[in-house]
Amino acid sequence: MPSIFSYQSAEVDWCEGNFERSAVIAEYYNTDGTSLFPFLLLTPLNLLVACGRMELCHLKVSSLLAGLFSMYFHMTLSYVGQLLDELSILWTLAVAYSFWYPQAYFPKCIKTRRHFFWLTGTTTVISTLMSFVKPTLNAYALNCIAFHLLYLTWRELKKCNDKRVHRMAAVMVMWWALAITSWISDRWLCWLWQAINFPYFHSFWHVLIAMSLLYCCPLVIYFDISYEMPSFKPKLEYWPSDSWPVVVPYVTLEEPHKQC
Repeated sequence: MPSIFSYQSAEVDWCEGNFERSAVIAEYYNTDGTSLFPFLLLTPLNLLVACGRMELCHLKVSSLLAGLFSMYFHMTLSYVGQLLDELSILWTLAVAYSFWYPQAYFPKCIKTRRHFFWLTGTTTVISTLMSFVKPTLNAYALNCIAFHLLYLTWRELKKCNDKRVHRMAAVMVMWWALAITSWISDRWLCWLWQAINFPYFHSFWHVLIAMSLLYCCPLVIYFDISYEMPSFKPKLEYWPSDSWPVVVPYVTLEEPHKQC
């Protein structure tokens, strides 16, 4: 029986051919900086621009670890690498839900944020244990969480009249739609891409989902401030400038109005 650390011991193998461009890297384009640069470059950049709150720092560090574990998985296609890749995403989502899930949407039996922490933590531990039962289903389950996030975004946009927020949400959804299309294409249409010698759609997924997250995080922060700091008015900004074709979005706070 091969070790769980052994190359190609994972239950999942993506469309890209293995060891075609390197003797030590199983999936070259899914591993190299071309596909994972958003996690390893854009995440620290976004952190430097917008890391003003401790929970945001935790989320950015978790995202960076997810990128590193994804690189390890695609380099080795090992069973441990697969679980590290998937569980790092699960726990990153758990951090995001714990800190930023709006209290207005809490189940009726949950009264405080501390109680919600316990609920999220318990659910995450159970999900972590279940992920060992059928690892091939983990990626599908994680992708399904996106639909709940999109639903929450839609609920919040209905209460928001800021056109800038709606535009950023539309850009986020556009990147996500392109990302999930690339992921599904690589998973279900591999025979086609291999026939035309272009089996690289999973590497596109890495870039596109990172771009979607780049817009998702400021949106989450914007809505969180609206709930938790109602005396401030959040405003979406872009670094280094609105006019640049590639930007890093972030949130600023306008000074609260003094009341007599």
